[in-house]
Parts: sequence; C-alpha cells; structure tokens
Amino acid sequence: MQTLLASILVFGMLVFFHEFGHFIIAKISDIKVLEFSLGMGPRLFKVKHGDTDYSIRAFPLGGFVKMEGEDSDSVDPRAFNNKSVYARMGVVIAGPIMNFILAIFLIAVISFFSGVATTTIDVMPGGPAEMAGLRDGDTIYAIDDTRISMWDEVVNYIGQRPNKDVNVSVKRNGDILNFSIKPEIEADTNRGVIGIKSVILKHSLGPSISSGFKRTTWMTKMMLNGLVLIFKGKAEADLVGPVGIVHLVGEAAKVGIFNLLYLAAIVSINLAVFNILPIPALDGSRLVFLLIELIRGKPVEPEKEGMVHFVGFAILMMLMIFIAYKDFIRFNLI
Repeated sequence: MQTLLASILVFGMLVFFHEFGHFIIAKISDIKVLEFSLGMGPRLFKVKHGDTDYSIRAFPLGGFVKMEGEDSDSVDPRAFNNKSVYARMGVVIAGPIMNFILAIFLIAVISFFSGVATTTIDVMPGGPAEMAGLRDGDTIYAIDDTRISMWDEVVNYIGQRPNKDVNVSVKRNGDILNFSIKPEIEADTNRGVIGIKSVILKHSLGPSISSGFKRTTWMTKMMLNGLVLIFKGKAEADLVGPVGIVHLVGEAAKVGIFNLLYLAAIVSINLAVFNILPIPALDGSRLVFLLIELIRGKPVEPEKEGMVHFVGFAILMMLMIFIAYKDFIRFNLI
C-alpha cells in the first residue's frame, strides 16, 4: 500500500506539472483547451469550467492536454493550428520546462531541510588530504584545473580516480593553493576518497535555491553526456520503465520522504530530457515539425505529421512493454 500511494503521489506530481506547463501557456496564448486530464483510460471524474473539461482517468501513469486544432485543421481562430509558430512552440516546450522547474523546487526543499553540502571542507585526521596539507575551512576551488561549484562534483571527480594523483586547488584566506593528492580506495564502494567531508548549511533559503539550480543543471548535463556515450557505443542503455520506477519509488519511500522527493526530482529531469528528444509522438518531435514550419514558411501537412506521431507512439508502446518485461526480471518482481 505504501508503494502504491507513493507511486501515485510521484507520478501524479510529475504528470501534473508537465501537463500544467502545456495548459497554462495555452491559456495565456488564448488557445482553446478542450480537456486537461490526469491519468489515461476510462474517465472517473469530470468537471467543466469554461471551454475546458478537467478530468481524472483510471490509470495514473500519464495525462494530456487536448487543444482545439492540435492534430487537425480547425477554422476556430482560437485553435492551436491558427496560432503563431512561436506561440505553439511555447506551448510544446512548456511541459519539459515545468519538469525542470519541479526538480529545482524539490531539490531546494530537500536542501533547505536536510542541508546544503558546500565545497568548504572539514579534513579527517590521517587521511590523504591532511597528509597533503589541506586544512579545515579550505574551500575546494578546482580539481585538475576543472572548476568546482558544488560538492557533488568533488565526490564524482575524486571517486572516479582511486590511486591516481589529482591536483586539488583550494581557497584559503583569499589565496589559491594547489595540492597533489592520491585518493585511497574506499573498501565498501571501490571509489576514491581523500578524507574530507563537506561543511553543511541547514535552513538557508538562498543556498538551497542555488543548490536546486546547480544540481538540476549538473544532473541534466550528466544525463545528456550519458546519451552521447550511448549513441557513440561507449556505454550501454540502462533504461527503467514505469514498473521499475514504481519499485524504486517504493524502496525510496521506505527510507524517508527526502529520498522519495530526490528520486522524484531525478525522474522529473529524466522526463524533461526524454521529452525534448526528437522522438516521434514526444514534445521534441513536435518542436522539430514547428522548426520545419518556421523555416519553410508553411506547416507540414497534418496527415503526414499525424502519421509520424502515430507510428512513433506505437513504437514507444512496444518499447515500454519490452522495458516493463526487463524491469520485472531485473527487480525480481515475477
């Protein structure tokens, strides 16, 4: 029951923010919105306000905003197809943007209550950092000439270099000092460590909001870099579908609310990145068609665009079924 409730909460929040992005920009652009739905499948509840039906449907794994003239020509001046290219692009991109905003908000909330890990350090006695000359209160400035702006970068960079010399630059009393340090191997993780820990700031609004922006940007870059490596054949695609996410949500909920919110932030960023890829039936594909229209000066025929999205949607559904099967096996759910 805990897993079910946590999953409904996480999926509902992600879908609501994504679809609300499309919805609110459509309303601002005076586009007629016919329905704003949370969930897919049979309709369980509906209320009408103005032109729009607000509904909840049976399966909480999706949602949609249905607009007049979205997938066909309409003579209504408020129809999606009769608005400017820039207005339509704004509606399309607003969904992924709202998922990024949600991630920033969630990480900021977590940071405010649990604390922001800064790049100012405490040095553990007897570790490589102390032996090299680092002191409590030093601030990590750069590692191997790579500028450091957040604690995650320190952990990630040093963790990948066990037994390899790294050049750590720190700020101390306004000066930049350089130290050569060889990370030790941490027995439990086989990752590199040098014997430092972050000074934590708690209940600090400004740093918490900054942490939300920085961590969301950093995770987005990591995901995009991962996609590049996959396309180059240098990394394997390790996809997790809704079934796997439900399992992970349940596990996170057992640990605590902050773990659940952090997982929700990660999934929200994944959803945003995935949606802006030029894959048929997703927001990124619709943006491509709008860019083509902007360049050509006229839209692609709705029937052709609709067929591309239909085929893409069918392929996505087959991929989701395959991923769901892999999730059942991976997490021993069958």
